[in-house]
Amino acid sequence: MKRIYDVVIVGSGAAGLTAALKLAPHMRVAVLSKGEMAAGSTRQAQGGIAAVMEATDSIQSHIDDTLIAGDGLCNEDAVRFMVERGRTAIEGLINLGVAFDRGDKHQEDGYGYHLTREGGHSHRRILHAADATGKAVQKTMNERVLAEPNIDVYEHHVAIDVITNRHLESQAGYEDQAHGVYVLNLKKNRVETFSARATIIATGGASRVYQYSSNPDASTGDGIAMAWRAGCDVTNMEFNQFHPTCLFHADAKTFLITEAMRGEGAVLRGKDGKRFMPAYDKRAELAPRDIVARAIDSEMKRTGAENVWLDITHKDADFVISHFPNIYRHCLKLGIDITASMIPVVPAAHYTCGGVHVDKAARTGLSRLYAIGECAHTGLHGANRMASNSLLECLVMGNAAAEDILTRRDEATAPAFARAWDESKVIDSDEAVVVAHNWRELRRFMWDYVGIVRTDKRLARAKRRVDLLSAEIHEYYGNFRVTADLLELRNLVVVADLIVRSAQKRKESRGLHFTNDYPDLLEEARETTLVPFGQAVADRVA
Repeated sequence: MKRIYDVVIVGSGAAGLTAALKLAPHMRVAVLSKGEMAAGSTRQAQGGIAAVMEATDSIQSHIDDTLIAGDGLCNEDAVRFMVERGRTAIEGLINLGVAFDRGDKHQEDGYGYHLTREGGHSHRRILHAADATGKAVQKTMNERVLAEPNIDVYEHHVAIDVITNRHLESQAGYEDQAHGVYVLNLKKNRVETFSARATIIATGGASRVYQYSSNPDASTGDGIAMAWRAGCDVTNMEFNQFHPTCLFHADAKTFLITEAMRGEGAVLRGKDGKRFMPAYDKRAELAPRDIVARAIDSEMKRTGAENVWLDITHKDADFVISHFPNIYRHCLKLGIDITASMIPVVPAAHYTCGGVHVDKAARTGLSRLYAIGECAHTGLHGANRMASNSLLECLVMGNAAAEDILTRRDEATAPAFARAWDESKVIDSDEAVVVAHNWRELRRFMWDYVGIVRTDKRLARAKRRVDLLSAEIHEYYGNFRVTADLLELRNLVVVADLIVRSAQKRKESRGLHFTNDYPDLLEEARETTLVPFGQAVADRVA
């Protein structure tokens, strides 16, 4: 089965749908979703979107806060590019129909929206829809996309690989470029070809490479692995953000307790009930996430506790319920009344700050291939992502990719003829347990050896295990028909290797990468860029 479009977008979160809506009036677009359209990470974002919206705030202040959080590795031009387009991005969402919370009174700029503050921000600049902003954004975008006649949505379609020149029936007349994607249709259990003039990867991050994560099961680094196999550079994969406060409960594997709760006065308490964050940082609970996560990890190891506690019981109950209704209802179902009881929390892998290296137009190193959202490295996040800058990046870069495609559409060649997917030499697996076992093993040793605190010895152990699993999975992939679980495992082991290799290259502690062997900061901040196909590592000065 072959389908032909102007643009194929792999991913149905905020980044992908932003690009789709921008392109739809002019081009035919296919949006591919691994599962249901709303099952990705966007829907789970609670806190909000950072943008300069009030008179006392400024573009420069938002830039400065982001640069500080990024610990020397942000690209200042990229940061300015995002921040300057923040308000326009918000206006775009408002025009689509996203209902952000209103404030108690109109602010001077006339917007009148309630703004909250999160860790690392010097002003209140987080727009939100209660404590379920991502859900509101995803719902509104879904409705608009489904109403667009030029957009076709394919749910339960798992991308396998980017189609490049090596997949073509004839390479004559084509520069080295992307021509679409091979896709596993889960409903019909067959591989299909999606050909396109331009391909956008918007698959989200790779936090499921770790045993504990706040992300949905689909966050397996698919886009990063696909781009790497297609020949694209990846940058700063050692910087994995661990959200400090995920709910610790047997019946809630991935439920996030938003940072906005600490922004509204919640404090962290240890096993003894005492507040501990002021001893770690003068900003206490409003310190950047990496500092808070390491402090929690330290307290848990020091006291032998399985978790710490987030306490907002000193706030008025009506205030707590009105500001955090989703968290209140969810915790109450589990027997925790957050207005009267502390919330048990632990850190969990939350955000991939590195990714496919792109420019300000979201272009990768492969012509006609774009990467946007969490799977991409733009230079915005540096060594640590500041809270609520992620949805901002999705919106800005989704528009940037679409604008570049529209500007260059007259240059685009007709979709090429890719070879059909060949399954003549493979069989159905009778050992699916191998995939399940390797999945568990990979995520466990990544958590143990490449987690919040690292050492050379732990990284070396992880690299040996990654190499063994890579060989085993490669052999398995070559002999059996593809399944969704096998494709995700294949991508996870690629991403794990990229993370470990990047971490081994960084001989310092910076931002989210903390190693006991190199606790100090080097004088010069350099990105870690890995180049595929056996080439050397390229160090770029940030």
